[in-house]
Amino acid sequence: MLPNRMLKLLFICTHNRCRSILAEAISRHVAGDVFDVRSAGSQPAGIVFDGTLNFLHEQGISTAGLRSESWDVHEAFKPDVVITVCDSAAGEACPLWMGNAIRVHWGLSDPSKMSDGKAQQQAFAKVADVLTQRIKNLATEDWTSHNKESIQQLFNQQGAVR
Repeated sequence: MLPNRMLKLLFICTHNRCRSILAEAISRHVAGDVFDVRSAGSQPAGIVFDGTLNFLHEQGISTAGLRSESWDVHEAFKPDVVITVCDSAAGEACPLWMGNAIRVHWGLSDPSKMSDGKAQQQAFAKVADVLTQRIKNLATEDWTSHNKESIQQLFNQQGAVR
C-alpha cells in the first residue's frame, strides 16, 4: 500500500518538448490535487515546442513552470510511476535511480511532427483528449488502497484507452 500522499508521476519523452509536456500540464490541470507531476526527457531539446504552449494556452491550461529538461534533474523527486509517451523513449534504458518506480508505456502520436495548421491542431486535440480521459479515470482511485502490482495494472489499462 502507498502512504497517504499524492502519487508522483514522471512523464518521459525523448526530447521533452511536446507529448510529455502536454501530459504534465494536462495532469496538473485535471488532477493536480491527486498527482504530483513532472516531465523530462532522455535527450531534452532544451525548449518546449511553441505549438505545445500555444495549444495549452488556447485550452486555458497553465504553462507555468513547463520546461524541457533531463530526467537526471528528477532523481530526488523519486517518482512512483514513470510513464513513457513516445516509442523511442520506451525502448531506452532508464537511469538506475528509476529502478523502484512502476514503468508504463502510453504511446502517443507526436503533434509537433504535423505541419502547422489544422492538421496539427487536430493532432494536439486528439492527444489532449486521450490524456485527459486517462488521467481523469486514474484520478478517481483511492491510491492508499493499492499495491505496486495493482497500480501497474491500472496504469497499463489506461494506456489502452484511446
